[in-house]
Amino acid sequence: MTAPTAPRPRLLHSDEGEALWFLGNLVTVKATGADTGGRVTVVEFLNPPGFAPPVHRHAVEDEMFLVLGGRATFLCDGQRLAAGPGDFVLLPAGLGHSFLVGPDEPLRTLQITTPSGFETFAATAGRPAGARRLPEPGPVDPAALAHTARLHGVEILGPPPGTTD
Repeated sequence: MTAPTAPRPRLLHSDEGEALWFLGNLVTVKATGADTGGRVTVVEFLNPPGFAPPVHRHAVEDEMFLVLGGRATFLCDGQRLAAGPGDFVLLPAGLGHSFLVGPDEPLRTLQITTPSGFETFAATAGRPAGARRLPEPGPVDPAALAHTARLHGVEILGPPPGTTD
């Protein structure tokens, strides 16, 4: 049995990292659990205007966002957290949450989850990006998403904010 490889320093340029289309968003993976000894996942998200994920909670992962561009209102534990460029948002494990991207421009964030694992969920629920841009809008199968989420320690609690489903 070989010992796991120790994390190593590296540089990824702005146009580097595995690109995924996940729930109508572009996700660029910057650091995985393999890169960090399982401690953290770092991805860059590009969300279209008006996007909102289903209300959900992570069993073990804290989720953090550094807003790089655009605006969103994060909803967590009964709080509404309006965030813009330069703002940092912490969504602790176990609390139901979502966010709603503002209507005027895409939201660009650096998402950090600890411990790692989000990258596996995004790869399983998404697909390799055909280009480093937002995908064409398309339907999401809620039952398939809920099943995949459950396998990765994420519980879907309800529809995205602003919907009536």
